[in-house]
Amino acid sequence: MSRLFGTDGVRGLAGHDITAESALALAQGAALVLGRPARQESRRPVAVVARDPRISGEFIVASVAAGLASSGVDVLDAGVIPTPAAAYLVASIGADFGVMVSASHNPAPDNGIKFFARGGRKLPDAVEDEIEAALVAPPLRPIGAEVGTIARFADAEDRYLLHLLGTLDVSLEGLHVALDCAHGAAAGVSPQAFADAGARVTVMGNDPDGMNINREVGSTHLEQLRELVVASGADLGIAHDGDADRCLAIDAAGNVVDGDQIMAILAIAAKRRGLLTDDTLVATVMSNLGLKVAMDAHGIELVQTAVGDRYVLEALGQYGLALGGEQSGHIIFSQHATTGDGVLTGLQIAAEMVRSGRTLAELAAVMQVFPQVLVNVSGVDRLGLRGNQPIADAVARAEAELGSNGRVLLRPSGTEKMVRVMVEAHEQHVAQSIADELAELVRAELGVSA
Repeated sequence: MSRLFGTDGVRGLAGHDITAESALALAQGAALVLGRPARQESRRPVAVVARDPRISGEFIVASVAAGLASSGVDVLDAGVIPTPAAAYLVASIGADFGVMVSASHNPAPDNGIKFFARGGRKLPDAVEDEIEAALVAPPLRPIGAEVGTIARFADAEDRYLLHLLGTLDVSLEGLHVALDCAHGAAAGVSPQAFADAGARVTVMGNDPDGMNINREVGSTHLEQLRELVVASGADLGIAHDGDADRCLAIDAAGNVVDGDQIMAILAIAAKRRGLLTDDTLVATVMSNLGLKVAMDAHGIELVQTAVGDRYVLEALGQYGLALGGEQSGHIIFSQHATTGDGVLTGLQIAAEMVRSGRTLAELAAVMQVFPQVLVNVSGVDRLGLRGNQPIADAVARAEAELGSNGRVLLRPSGTEKMVRVMVEAHEQHVAQSIADELAELVRAELGVSA
C-alpha cells in the first residue's frame, strides 16, 4: 500500500481524499503519538491548529479539533495564518504539537494536513509512520474533565507579527513594496508587517473568498505582480504562495528574482555581517549552477541536499547552519524560523536593500543564472536508471563536454514512471541539445510504455 504521508503532510482533494471522517481519524492518531510525551509527564497535551483561507479548511479544522479534543488534547485555534506562523507559535508557547490545514500553492479544491512536533519542527518520516499506524489502533476515549478543550488563539497573528518585526535591524522607510498575497494566508499579516516596518505598500491578491487562493496570483503566477511593480513604480515586488512559506521577488524593471538569487543575496549579506555560520549555505541539487559559482566567488561553501525543504532543514540542523532554501522560494533562517517563511524572507530582502543602498537588480547581479532545461521523460522504468551503463556513459560525456560551464542531473520521479533530465549550460541551445539527446537515450534504454 502507498504511504499516506507525502513530502509535506497528507494532501488531496478535499471532500474526496480528505474527508471529515479521515481528518478526525488522523487527528486522533496524532493525539496518540504526538501527545504521548505530555501524557507521560501527567499533563494535558496542547496543540495549535491553523489553516489557510480555502473553503474546505473550515470543515477540516473542525474535524481535526474534534479529533484532538475527544482524545484529551487542549486545542488553540489560531484561525487563518501562514504555515510558518503556526510553526512559530508552537515553539513560542511551548505547545506539544501543531496542525496546519493547507495545500500550499495547490488550487482551492485541494487541501492538506501537516503536523509540527514540539518546537515547531516538521516530523521525521518515522513519526509520520507512527501516526499512520495509529489509525488502526483504538483511539483515546477520555471522559468528563479529561476531555480536551477548544479555545480561540486570539492574539496568534499579533504574536507572529511582533516576531517578524523583531528580526529587522533597520527601518524600511522610503521603500515602496508591491505584495502579492495569493489570496492566501498572508493576506492580512504580510501587508501589515511591511507597513509596520516603515515601507509604503501596494497590495494585490489580498481578498480571499475561499475559492480564489492561488488563482492566477502568487508565486506560481507572477505576471500580474510584474505588471503591478512596473505600473506603480515600486522598488520591488514580493510574491507569496497560498500558505506563505515561499517568497519570490520582482525587481523594479519587472524581472523575476528566484529562490536561488534570493539565497545568493542573503548569504553574501549574512557573511558580510558575520551571521553566516561556517560561511556555508544549504540548497538542493536542483539549484542553478550559477548559485554555486556565485558562492565560490564569495568564499561561501554550498552544501547540497536532495529535493525538498525537509532535507534542507535536516542539513541545517545536522551542521548547525544558519541559512538554506530552494529555488522555488522556500528560504529558511534557522535563527528565526523552523520552516520556510515567505513573509520573513521578503522583509529580509527589503532590509538588505536598505542596508546596502542598492536596488534589487544590483543585488541579484551577484549571481549569473545559467540557462536550465528540464525534460520529463514519462512512461519509463524509473528504477532502471540506476545501474544503466549506456545512460551513465552518456552523462559522463555530456559532463566532460560542459566542464565547469554546465551541469547534468538525471533523477527518477518519486511516484511516477518518469525520469527527469536537467541540463545547465552557459548557452540555452547547448543545454537544450544535450537534454534532448539524453532524454531520447532514456526513452530508448528504459522503454516507453504503451
